[in-house]
Amino acid sequence: MGEQRRAATPLTVCGEILIPDPSGALFWPAQAMLIFADLHLEKGSAFAERGVALPPYDSRATLHAMAAVCARLQPHTVLCLGDSFHDANAGARLAPQDQAALRTLTDRYEWIWISGNHDPAPPQSLGGQTEAMVKRGPLHFRHEPASAPVEGELAGHLHPCARLRRRGRTLRRRCFATDGRRLILPAFGAYTGGLDLHEEAFAGLFARAPDAWMLTRTHVYPLPFDKLLPLR
Repeated sequence: MGEQRRAATPLTVCGEILIPDPSGALFWPAQAMLIFADLHLEKGSAFAERGVALPPYDSRATLHAMAAVCARLQPHTVLCLGDSFHDANAGARLAPQDQAALRTLTDRYEWIWISGNHDPAPPQSLGGQTEAMVKRGPLHFRHEPASAPVEGELAGHLHPCARLRRRGRTLRRRCFATDGRRLILPAFGAYTGGLDLHEEAFAGLFARAPDAWMLTRTHVYPLPFDKLLPLR
């Protein structure tokens, strides 16, 4: 039998209850909204064009994972926080099967693409609407986090991850990063890496040191910043 997902522990941003999913997606029950960050569809084919040999199945794996989360959580709205496509031609490079799978998703849900630095204009032919920023209640959604603490902002772009020592082993995992006032989501795409929360890019973004909600296959574990391993 496969591993069972434990009931998720909610986190709050500006008083709103949000459910971090072990997949790396985020669910906002009050709005029935499912949020993904940094899919980077067709990153593999972009690297292949530059002579870097990567298996060409990253988009299919990412779309399959998205469809599974959507089926499990049954959102009304799906919002993608930018860099959903690795570059301006990524939509055209999607295999017909993958284009059809994506179009099935965008037809089924209210679908919002936030424009990112990799994809300022996501392809309209694949459905959904594109916005630079979206505001719902006390929360607003954008791709790149503002450079100073901002109340109610949810963003992606930085691909946060963290390290922990457990039972004599060092574990490095993607994570959600939050101080309760703003939240940065982990990258969801199959070929996306991670940036450690101790890196300079995170300095000054939070009003206090952020908690890391670290992902495993079946759980999300909240950990205070001082429990994380620093950079070497």
